[in-house]
Amino acid sequence: MLGAALALALCALQLCPPVRGSAHPPRLLERSGARRLSQVGGFAWEDCGNGRDPVVLQSLSVAPDPISIPGSLRVSASVSTSVAVVAPVKAVVVVEKALGDLWIQLPCIDGMGSCTYDDFCAVLDSVIPPGTTCPEPLLTYGIPCHCPFKAGSYSLPASDFLLPDMELPSWMTNGNYRVRVTGSRGGEELACVKLAFSLQSL
Repeated sequence: MLGAALALALCALQLCPPVRGSAHPPRLLERSGARRLSQVGGFAWEDCGNGRDPVVLQSLSVAPDPISIPGSLRVSASVSTSVAVVAPVKAVVVVEKALGDLWIQLPCIDGMGSCTYDDFCAVLDSVIPPGTTCPEPLLTYGIPCHCPFKAGSYSLPASDFLLPDMELPSWMTNGNYRVRVTGSRGGEELACVKLAFSLQSL
């Protein structure tokens, strides 16, 4: 489930990025530990499992800040899981956008916004059909792209993804966002991650 929270957050905003190379990678903002999500603007993350969940996001770095659309996104992450993660995995995504001093929860429209995915494993299968080779750089670093995920530690060194030029709804463009992603199976929570980031459409 490496980077699943970030992937779900981007998917919620219809920004699921295919893997690409980058000749001129953006400046990487190092985040060796979680930062509390109290500041508006700027990238931050927090593992909200409180040490009780079996899947723990240990580090996450994203650049540039703010995230530009279209543009290149550089991501590094590490995660550990003490249990095998098998289908079905329910994922609940809550997306909020800052409007002045208020945070407004965005609705789920056509799979965008605050949505519940009854089986995130099936979502992965729809993006990368079963039986196909996992894309780079996942293949190089031995990171699976389908359920089940074996218990253990997974690490993705800084890698580049392409955010294509796309037409986003007016309520999902420039601005500051907060995303909370929880994953569960059989009613038992597997992971909880909070993200905060800014989007900038060019």
